[in-house]
Amino acid sequence: MTRSNPVLPRLLPVLLGALLISGTAQAGEAASAPAPVSPAKAAAKAAAQAAAQKEAAKPETAPAKEAPAAAPTAPTAPTAPAAPARVSDEELRQRLEARIAAVRAAQAEHKPAARKPAHVHKAAAVGAGAVAVAAHAAAGHGSGHAAPHWSYGGDGGPAEWGKLQSEFSLCGSGKRQSPIDIRGGVKVDLEPIRFDYRPTGFNVIDNGHTVQANLGGGNSIEVAGRRYELVQFHFHRPSEERINGRQFEMVAHLVHKDPEGRLAVVAVLMDQGKQHPMVQLVWNSLPLEKKEETMSPVPIDMNLMLPEDRRYYTYMGSLTTPPCSEGVLWLVLKQPAQLSAEQLAVFAKLYPMNARPIQQASGRMIKESN
Repeated sequence: MTRSNPVLPRLLPVLLGALLISGTAQAGEAASAPAPVSPAKAAAKAAAQAAAQKEAAKPETAPAKEAPAAAPTAPTAPTAPAAPARVSDEELRQRLEARIAAVRAAQAEHKPAARKPAHVHKAAAVGAGAVAVAAHAAAGHGSGHAAPHWSYGGDGGPAEWGKLQSEFSLCGSGKRQSPIDIRGGVKVDLEPIRFDYRPTGFNVIDNGHTVQANLGGGNSIEVAGRRYELVQFHFHRPSEERINGRQFEMVAHLVHKDPEGRLAVVAVLMDQGKQHPMVQLVWNSLPLEKKEETMSPVPIDMNLMLPEDRRYYTYMGSLTTPPCSEGVLWLVLKQPAQLSAEQLAVFAKLYPMNARPIQQASGRMIKESN
C-alpha cells in the first residue's frame, strides 16, 4: 500500500519561488555581461533557501499550510509517475478470507479418519470375549462354539486351548476332562434314562466349529431323579468318545440343562449304514453361509434320533470344547445309530475333523447298564 509524503505539498511553493528567482538571474547573465547582484535579490534568494530548509526540518505530523498561488511566469513542475492502484482494506480482507477458506477445505479433504482411542478397542474386545464365554457356559457344551481364538488344529489347536484365554485354563489343567476312552466300566442296574421328547421347531447354524441345531422348549430327560431340558444338539467327526479303543464315524451330542445350570449330555454314536431321517432333516436346513441361522420348515422328533437300545455308559467329565468346564454328566448310548455314506460326506465336506483328542480318565468311576 503506497503512502503519500505530507512534506511535499508544503515545500512545493517555496521551491517554485526559488526556481523563479534563479531562472531570471540566469537569463540575464546569458543576455549580457555579468552584472553585480543587487542586495535585494541576494536577500530574497537567501530568504527562500532558509525557508526551504526550515520547512524540510518540520515534523511530518505538522499540519500543511495552504500554498500561495504560483507566479504566472513560473515554470511547470514535472509530473510524478502515477502510483499503483491501492487495494482497499475491505477487498484485501475478502481475498484473505477466501484463501483461508480454500486452504481449510483442502486440509479437510485429505484429513485421515479419526481413530478411536486404544482403550476403547480393548474394552470392546474384552466385552465380546466375555459374552462369548458366558453364552457357552450358560447354554452348555457346543452352544459356545463361537468362543474366539480356538480351533482343532494349528496354533489354536486342542494342545493350546488352555493357554489362549484365562477362562480356558481347565482345558490344560483340568483333571476330569472329556472325551475319554470308555474302558472297564462297572456293570450295574442303571436306572433307564426317561426321554420326554416331542416334535418341535428348530433352527440350524453352522457356527464355524460344527453344525448345530437349536431347539424350542418342551423336550427333556430325567435321570437319577433330576430333570434336564434339551437345549441343542451338534455333531463331531470322528466321534470324540471311544468304546474300548474303538472310534466311530461321527457322534451327535444332545445337550441338556437343569434349572440350576447343571449339564447332562447324551452322546449318540454313529456308524455308516442306512440313511438317518432326522440327520437328513438337519442337512436340508443347512445355511449357505457360516454364522447364519436358518429355520426348518418342519419340526423334528428327537425320539427318531435315538437308537432302539438305550442302555448307556455314564461318568462325570467336562465340555469337550473351550472353556472345558467340568461337572458335566455324560450319558453315552451303547448302541450306535446309522447314517448313510452320502450324509457322512455332507458333514465331512464342512468339517473333515472337529474332534478333541482323548483325555486321561485318571481313575474316574465309569458305570454301564447291564
